[in-house]
Amino acid sequence: MRESLENPLPAEGGGYFGGGIHIVGLAPGADLAGFRAAARRLIAADVAPENMVWQTEAPSLFGADSGAADGPPLRLPRAVTELIPMVVPHRDPERYGLLYALLWRVVHGERALMEVASDPLVHRLHRMRKAIARDLHKMHAFLRFRRVPGEGRERFAAWFEPDHHILEAAAPFFVDRFRALTWSILTPEGSAHWDGTLRYGPPGRREDVPDGDGFEAGWRDYYESTFNPARLNLDAMRAEMPRKYWRNMPETAAIPALVRAASARAQAMIEKEPTMPAKRDPVRAVAKMSQDEPETLDALNAIIAHSEPLVPGATQAVLGEGPVGARIAFVGEQPGDQEDRQGRPFVGPAGQLLSRALEEAGIDRREAYLTNAVKHFKFTLRGKRRIHEKPTAGEVSHYRWWLDRELGFVAPKLVVALGATAVLALTGKQIPITRARGPADFGRPFEGFITVHPSYLLRLPDEAAKAAAYQAFVEDLRRAQALAA
Repeated sequence: MRESLENPLPAEGGGYFGGGIHIVGLAPGADLAGFRAAARRLIAADVAPENMVWQTEAPSLFGADSGAADGPPLRLPRAVTELIPMVVPHRDPERYGLLYALLWRVVHGERALMEVASDPLVHRLHRMRKAIARDLHKMHAFLRFRRVPGEGRERFAAWFEPDHHILEAAAPFFVDRFRALTWSILTPEGSAHWDGTLRYGPPGRREDVPDGDGFEAGWRDYYESTFNPARLNLDAMRAEMPRKYWRNMPETAAIPALVRAASARAQAMIEKEPTMPAKRDPVRAVAKMSQDEPETLDALNAIIAHSEPLVPGATQAVLGEGPVGARIAFVGEQPGDQEDRQGRPFVGPAGQLLSRALEEAGIDRREAYLTNAVKHFKFTLRGKRRIHEKPTAGEVSHYRWWLDRELGFVAPKLVVALGATAVLALTGKQIPITRARGPADFGRPFEGFITVHPSYLLRLPDEAAKAAAYQAFVEDLRRAQALAA
C-alpha cells in the first residue's frame, strides 16, 4: 500500500495530511487489509473523501508514505462491517472511494445510514454487494474439479473465470467441502491451493487443468437421467448457467442434444397412458403387520440389526444392553463414534462418565437397561474424524417404533430420559430439560424421569461449573433409583 500527497501540507506529528489531494495505492484485486488500514489512518487524520484518490492498478506518481502509523480502530455498525468485505472484491475502480465515503458519513454522525435504502450511495453499494454474492454463488455451483493425471499423490485442479476478485472470498467454501482432497483452483488473476494448508499463488492457465477425467461420464449420465424435457426453459437456463461456464462443466456437453430432443420427449410423456397405483387392502395390510410383529426382544433386535440406517454412514446398529425385566432403563440420544465401532451403547467418553455417576448413585449398570432413541450413528466427516451430528425430529420419529417395542419387552418400572432427544422420542414433544428435570409423566405404563445427557457435562468449559453439574446429575440418578425401588 502506497500513500502520498500532491502539494502536501505537513500536519502536526510529521505526517502528510492536509488540504491537498491524498493518494492511496492498494494492491490489485481485493486488498481488504490495505483498505482497512488506510481508512483508519485517514479518518483519524480527518481526511475528507473529496480529498482522496484510490489507486489499484498503476503505481503512485508521487512517491510513497510507508512510514505512516495505523489509526485507531473504528467503531462501526454491524451492517457496515459486514458490507465492506462484500464490496472490496468488486471490479468497479470506484469501490474504495465509495466505501470510504460511507465510513466518513457514518463516523461523522450518520450511524443509521445503512438503513436508508433510498440514499444513492447506499443503493449503489448494495447493488455491488449483490453482484459479489451472485459471483460467489456461480463459483460455488459451477466450478468443477478434475483429477490431474501422472502424479503419485492424487490431486485435483479446476479452472474458473470469475467476474470479480472473489478467489480469496470463495476458497474457504471449497476447503470446507473438500478438506480431505489436495486441490488447486486456477483463475486468470491468481490461484488457490489446498493440501492441508490454504495458500494463494500467481495466475494460472486453462491449459494446466485436464479437459476431463473418468468421473465425468457418470456425472453426464446422472444429469441426462434427471433432465425433465417438460420443464425446459432456455431463457431461465442461460440466466442461471451462463455459457461462459459451460466449457468447465461436464454435464453441459449433453445440453444441445437434450434440448433438441426435448419437444419429442415431452410429447411422448403426454401421450403415454398413465399407470394407476396398485390398491392395497387395508384389512389384509393390518393383518400382515400383526403377523410380522416381533414376539421377543431378540427378534426385535434382529430386525434392527438388519435395517439400513436412515442416515448413511453408520457401521452398524447399536442395540440396547441389559436384562429384560430391569427395574430401571436409561434412554440416550444416539450412538457415538466409539459406540458405532464397538456395537455397544454408552462406551465412549459420555458413557464412561455415566458409568461413574451410576456407581456413585448406587445403581449397578449391569442390572439396568441402556439404549438410545436413535439406533445408528449420525456424523459429519472432518478430515479423518467423525463428528457427532444431532438427529432431526424426523429421524427420531423414524426410530420410535423400535424404541416403543423395545421398552415394551424390557418392561422397566422407571425410564430415565437422558437429554432432549430422548424426551422427544418418549413424549413426541420438544420439552426444555431445565424446566422439566425430575419425575415426569410420559403417558406410558412405566414411570418417567428427565435429566441431562452426560455429554452435556463434557461440553461445559468451566471446571467449577462442570463439577457442580456432575453432582446435580448424580443426585438426579439417586432420585431415579429411589423412584424405581
